[in-house]
Amino acid sequence: MSPSSSPGIARKARTKAEADFATWLMMAKLGGFDDLPANAQSFLTSYRSRLETMSEAESTALAVREVYSAYYSEMGGVGAAPEPKAHTPTSEGKAARPQRRPQPQPGLSAARDSTRPLIRISLPALLIFASMVAAIVAFGFLAL
Repeated sequence: MSPSSSPGIARKARTKAEADFATWLMMAKLGGFDDLPANAQSFLTSYRSRLETMSEAESTALAVREVYSAYYSEMGGVGAAPEPKAHTPTSEGKAARPQRRPQPQPGLSAARDSTRPLIRISLPALLIFASMVAAIVAFGFLAL
C-alpha cells in the first residue's frame, strides 16, 4: 500500500472505530452484549475493567484508540496507526477553515423587482397538475 493512502486509511479507520464503539456501548447498555461480535465483546470488557481505575472519558478514548488501531491494520495500514491530527486554532480561537464565497445564482439579475416573490414551478409538476385538471373537467362533462 502506498504511503499516500495511509492518511485516508487512518481517517476511515478512526471514523469507523468511533461509530462502532458508540454502537457497541449502546447495545451493551440496552442488554444486547451477547449479540455483539467477539471482538466487540473483548473491547467492551477491557473498557469496563478500565472504568474502575480511570474516568469514563479516558477509558472511552483508550478503547476507541484500540479499536482504531485494529481497524487500521485490517484496512491495510502499514505500521502503527498514526495519531489523529488535532485541529489548529487560529488567533481568534476559531478552527482554521477556508472561507467559501456564496455562489451567485444563475438567472437572477440585480434589476429584478425585489418586491415580487420568486416562484419556480417545475415543468413536469405543472404538466401533471394541468392534466389532472383536464381529467376532472372531462369526467365532469361525461358524468352529466
